[in-house]
Amino acid sequence: MWGYGPHYGMMGGGGTDGAGPMGMIIWLVILVAIVAGIAWYFQRQQAQPMLPTSRRAGGLDVLEERYARGEIGRDEYLQKKGDLGG
Repeated sequence: MWGYGPHYGMMGGGGTDGAGPMGMIIWLVILVAIVAGIAWYFQRQQAQPMLPTSRRAGGLDVLEERYARGEIGRDEYLQKKGDLGG
């Protein structure tokens, strides 16, 4: 019969069933959490420095520069390169 219980009306569509203020608050909290998570993810990605493609010791770069400028000879270059593990 019409007018009895929480689902009054012809098809029982008179109740809110979660679409009221509490349901809206829950969905708003979920939406804010998703947006905050996405913002945190992208902020974290920008904070991490990009790693070089090849991992080399800085000493090898200095050694190669000194050899290229002629400050050290070939024998000294090869010896020091072996000492540095290159």
